[in-house]
Amino acid sequence: MKTKVKVAVNGVGTIGKRVAYAVKLQKDMELKALIGYSPNPILRNQLEPNGPLYGTELWATDKEALKRLQEGGMFVHGTLEELLRNGAVDIIVDATPAGVGRWYRDNVYSKFGVKAIFQGGEKSDVGEMSFNAIVNYEEALGKQFVRVPSCNTTGLIRTLHAIDSKIGIEYAFVALARRAADPWEYRKGPINAVEFTKVPSHHAPDVKTVLKHLNIFSMAIKIPTTLAHTHIVEVTTKKETSKEEVIEAFEKQTRVILLDIEDYPSTSLIIEKFRDYLRPRYDMYEIVVLRDSINVEGRKVRWFHVVHQEA
Repeated sequence: MKTKVKVAVNGVGTIGKRVAYAVKLQKDMELKALIGYSPNPILRNQLEPNGPLYGTELWATDKEALKRLQEGGMFVHGTLEELLRNGAVDIIVDATPAGVGRWYRDNVYSKFGVKAIFQGGEKSDVGEMSFNAIVNYEEALGKQFVRVPSCNTTGLIRTLHAIDSKIGIEYAFVALARRAADPWEYRKGPINAVEFTKVPSHHAPDVKTVLKHLNIFSMAIKIPTTLAHTHIVEVTTKKETSKEEVIEAFEKQTRVILLDIEDYPSTSLIIEKFRDYLRPRYDMYEIVVLRDSINVEGRKVRWFHVVHQEA
């Protein structure tokens, strides 16, 4: 019988709680610990008797966090360094706020020789590679530190790779309408504005950390919604193609589905579909390409797709 991989999740927010629950469901993994910083409601929710991670060991990021968690009435087994010193963990999934993961890499994970996966808020050089299961799975073998790009970047990698691998892409332009905040984030915005970001946006360079050969440019805005990101994509293909060929490329790509604007004219209706599917937290693991938005003129291909930022 194979030994289960022992996993700890550092940071229990939008990403961390989902990763932890996914690990808990795996037959070849053991969710060894959650690493907490403060006794906030989201952490408490996971560990309460009705919570999805009830019974999982809670450890603190450091001695100060240990004190905060204990004063908040939570049972804590010890600190992260104590956990790693005992050799109880094979790998850490670091879902701490952007920039914090690098500190842990340099000061904690490297010290104990533990492997770690970082989230897309970290700079690409936090890991030895940026990872996408569709494109470069085998490249991650043997690496100590790996970064998974952001939701937007992952969505672009999936859809662009679908077209590039079947038809070939000479140039890609992407305009992103980003959601302003996650639904639970009451301190963020904008509420009644469109927020501009510098041009080009960081998304194109991030895509190139995985699709290294791709010629791509991106620009982005933030809009007052919490449901999902929407991308407007135009690619110039290496040869003339057809709408049917583009649709076939998307249909063959894993974690991409096609819906029609005629039936789903808004992100709210798309999200409602996954609520009706009774998905945990109405998570949408797939990128939704709007089939009837696909437009082909010779070597120009255009479409909309929707990316759920939480899942």
